[in-house]
Amino acid sequence: MPAAATLYYFSHEAQEIDKRRPPVILIHGAGGNHLSWPPQVRRMADERIYAVDLPGHGKSEGTGRHSIDEYADEVLAFMKELKIGAAVLVGVSMGGAIALTLALKYPRKALGLGLLGAGSKLRVAQSILETVGNPNTFEFAVNTINENCFSANTPPSLLQLSKEQMLATRPPVFLGDFLACNDFDLTSQLGKIKTPAMIICGKEDKMTPVKYSELLQNGIANSQLHVVENAGHLVMAEQPDMVADLLKQFIDSIPPRTRKKKERLSPDGETDSVPQAESAPADGS
Repeated sequence: MPAAATLYYFSHEAQEIDKRRPPVILIHGAGGNHLSWPPQVRRMADERIYAVDLPGHGKSEGTGRHSIDEYADEVLAFMKELKIGAAVLVGVSMGGAIALTLALKYPRKALGLGLLGAGSKLRVAQSILETVGNPNTFEFAVNTINENCFSANTPPSLLQLSKEQMLATRPPVFLGDFLACNDFDLTSQLGKIKTPAMIICGKEDKMTPVKYSELLQNGIANSQLHVVENAGHLVMAEQPDMVADLLKQFIDSIPPRTRKKKERLSPDGETDSVPQAESAPADGS
């Protein structure tokens, strides 16, 4: 896989690129990597997809971060290096928190938000914080987390695959992710988000129950909520076709881009835009 701004990423691109369609960046959750996204999502037809491995996750080197803001800045650096002026940001759980943070801090970077199993705050059980960072209790903690990420009728093979992916994350990185989630709370700022949002939640989500998605819908003016049957927290893993279809419909609803904008950094870290002629975006491959 290629890398940009220290982040390894998977990229998928339609054979015939429609430059007016927005690129899509997939952001995994705590302890995950780009393989957290099933092929139906990371290879959506006719879309330009980037599925990143956050620092310390998957094939990305280095250490994980301990705050959502730090992770958001890593994704921003990734976008700048690949000259992605703006994108649809799709995140699951912690990835949703990162997408929300980017939409608040850098609204011009977010053309749309796909928020899966997400919330405006992500409190973590103290028992998990006490066990997930300890090598002696790490596997026990992962078992507990994994079991709570799926619905009651999940096939054992999917549970095992998910567990193996989580176990591949180093204990300190997993703990840092959960510390970042535990400190995250944008509830009072949801009204500032003007970016259109697609909110997807599994009906049997135990990690961030449906009420958290309803809070997002009530707080973000231009948003829609879809509660998916027979799915838990990792809704895209259990119902990949349905999630891919919902995301596809959402991306289709975003107005086509007609002009590229040259960006310069303003003193507050946001970007000012100057219209220019459209040019081909970086493909990341």
